[in-house]
Amino acid sequence: MSRLPVIEELEAHYKKKETPAFGVGDTVRVNTRIIEGDKERIQAFMGLVIAKKGAGLSETFTIYRTAYGSSMDKVFLLHSPKIAGIEIVRSGKVRRAKLYHLQGKTGKAIKLKEIFVAPKSQVEESVEIETEPGS
Repeated sequence: MSRLPVIEELEAHYKKKETPAFGVGDTVRVNTRIIEGDKERIQAFMGLVIAKKGAGLSETFTIYRTAYGSSMDKVFLLHSPKIAGIEIVRSGKVRRAKLYHLQGKTGKAIKLKEIFVAPKSQVEESVEIETEPGS
């Protein structure tokens, strides 16, 4: 189902220009702006992305975290002005679109396979191999 061009044009003004490419199964750190009175601070929330939903301005992602014996889910709007930044800590290899079956599990039961990605600087160096003419 396609969205109306008028709606897409209005939403483009409010969308963030740069958002990291992360998916379900990745461990991310979300830095959120907390305003208390006239002070503003940034608080980090780190956990496993268990779901992504929506499109456009209303795109959301759910993070699952277990800390101090209690587990919690938190839903974030991707293009919210309250989000100061998103950092990808680890990339996980999964075969499901939603990982709700991991809720309530701890330790090895929640462990996912990790995808190792070379940093961009190493990839660029390996591409720039010079060859001598005539060899």
